Amino acid sequence: MSGESGLDIRREIRAGRFRAPTSGLGAGLVQANIAIVPAAYADDFAAFCTANPRACALLYRSSPGDHRLAALGEDIDIRSDLPRYQLHRAGADTEEITDIHCHWRDDLVTFALGCSFSFEEALDREGLEVRNISEGCNVPMYRTQQACKASGPFHARLVVSMRPFMPTELPQVQQVCERYPLVHGAPVFAGDPAALGITDIDKPDFGDPVPLRQGEVPAFWACGVTAIEALRNAGLDFCITHSPGHMLVTDRLNTSLAGIPAAGDLDWSPL
Repeated sequence: MSGESGLDIRREIRAGRFRAPTSGLGAGLVQANIAIVPAAYADDFAAFCTANPRACALLYRSSPGDHRLAALGEDIDIRSDLPRYQLHRAGADTEEITDIHCHWRDDLVTFALGCSFSFEEALDREGLEVRNISEGCNVPMYRTQQACKASGPFHARLVVSMRPFMPTELPQVQQVCERYPLVHGAPVFAGDPAALGITDIDKPDFGDPVPLRQGEVPAFWACGVTAIEALRNAGLDFCITHSPGHMLVTDRLNTSLAGIPAAGDLDWSPL
């Protein structure tokens, strides 16, 4: 599906024909982490995102009950257009589901947050291999020891995603990614994973491991799964997120995000 439009991809997902991670899909299109919370908690969650923009850059916040997200694309239905969702309830195990129609409520607010899958396309254009794409798997993601700034009940340690590169490639990686602060920007660290509190690079907390070849250095980016951790830690009675790696593919172009700082949700003009 890599050459299809955002609408085509979403329709395939909605029809149940695609349930895999969305890395590599919709070349040139913005992908978004999704968090859906009751309106009573929306302001505190927005404040958490604003306080932690490298991990949780806010692209869009819906009005309560709006499942269409028209500013992000044609015929979006957030209740069915992600390959996989996670349903979170206080005191219960996380439940992975593929449709949230039966859980939808009129007080739910949807947040779309920047996703590193957007800058992967920019790296690929520059001839830089993105290992999780070439391996056909989900990106590896890890909890770190670094605490994020809390807001209300929302708190978390920073989660990072990892992609390996040769040391000589890192300046180019930095240059490409820093153009896109709304999709995590440049790596937050490259080098020994232990410096971040990661004890085993071959055992990610989320996603799939990828091979590090001889001489390569792991580079780490702030990751939107940080928002999922914050929601889990808040102990809400009910909230919904994307399943790590299973994003909303929008109709917005990655090029529209270049150079825009991560400082609150965007005032998208109609498509």
